[in-house]
Amino acid sequence: MNAFWFRRDLRLEDNCALFQALKANDPVLPVFIFDSRILKSLPRADARVEFIHRTLEELHSAFEDQGSGLQVYHGDPVEIWPQILREFKLKAIYCNEDYEPYARERDARVQTAAEKAGARFESFKDQVIFTKDEVVKDSGDPYRVYTPYSRRWLARLTDADLKSYSPNFKGLAQREANGPPSLKELGFKKSNIELPGKSVKKSVFAEYARKRDLMGVPATSRLGLHLRFGTISVRKLVRVVRPLSEVYLKELIWREFFMQILFHFPKSATASFNPRYDNIKWRDDEGEFERWKSGATGYPIVDAGMRELKQTGFMHNRARMITASFLTKHLLIDWRWGERYFAQTLLDFDLSANVGNWQWAAGSGCDAAPYFRVFNPYLQAKKFDADGAYVKKWVPEFGSPAYPEPMVDHEHARRRALKIYKEGLET
Repeated sequence: MNAFWFRRDLRLEDNCALFQALKANDPVLPVFIFDSRILKSLPRADARVEFIHRTLEELHSAFEDQGSGLQVYHGDPVEIWPQILREFKLKAIYCNEDYEPYARERDARVQTAAEKAGARFESFKDQVIFTKDEVVKDSGDPYRVYTPYSRRWLARLTDADLKSYSPNFKGLAQREANGPPSLKELGFKKSNIELPGKSVKKSVFAEYARKRDLMGVPATSRLGLHLRFGTISVRKLVRVVRPLSEVYLKELIWREFFMQILFHFPKSATASFNPRYDNIKWRDDEGEFERWKSGATGYPIVDAGMRELKQTGFMHNRARMITASFLTKHLLIDWRWGERYFAQTLLDFDLSANVGNWQWAAGSGCDAAPYFRVFNPYLQAKKFDADGAYVKKWVPEFGSPAYPEPMVDHEHARRRALKIYKEGLET
């Protein structure tokens, strides 16, 4: 018997490693492990855990229709896999690759355990179109700048890269399985956040370039959560958007660019990609950080973004740039504080994109905005929320005595940021 290990690929259709496992000659045991090392740091009403749990119930039901089931565990995968290998006398573990630092360390240890038990560890590319060293410079070095990376990515893309994998479920192990435990048994409860669907609306992609920055208009795909947990295939998404929106396609390329940056430079998860920026003398005022988190800065476009995030687990991409710039430049709070908060609250949190975009805003990353670029929240609102629809929705008290005065003057904050950044970079 072989096992297929679900991770960031919670779907049956167009799943590369699942396809490879099912076309082998041995029955396949579907496995999912609630990783206790990850879960222990999450709030008890985490909508992402709820989403995973709901998706696993759907997968288990689909497997039951095939006379099989999903075997679900809760604990440290490195400790659980030796037990599974012994119990089921596995010949191989199949899974799709994961490129984050923790995942790579975990997988290396599971592979060692598998080989010690006489089993193979087979991993495949699935969550990206191109990975690792597939899009690099002629020298073999990884790209550090997005534009040349995206050009080579597009030049390399062929229809063969987008082929779909259609598993034959006759290869599933015919046995009962335990399925997922309840949320309560996992130590979690339901949240109040509405989880987005995964329908691919072609009309959104067709209008994406024109409307994507309009913050008060529902003109984005909201597919980030599904890409993050693999409930939609990136190959399918590229097949759909390729003829409809080059701008959206390039957003998907940004996703892969940040993934390969994190793969080649794993230290950038916690340290500035450009080490000079670790000399910045951050103010790191905890009271101001709390005001930013709660959407009480006195800058309505900033507060609207932060409140949208807190209430929905989502934030418009333009608002993400504005709020990140405000924290790092206006308040001079370390980008890592903001990155951690987004990691705790975003439904679509993905380490590589989160770190990459926060470092872009702070000026410390690869291909980052220059440090002297300080977003003016008033001008951003005027340009991207001209009718005030976004602010009205999330900051209804704006314009009344109940709304606070700006916690810092924009021009003062800009001059202060330029001074502190310059001093840090000259250190």
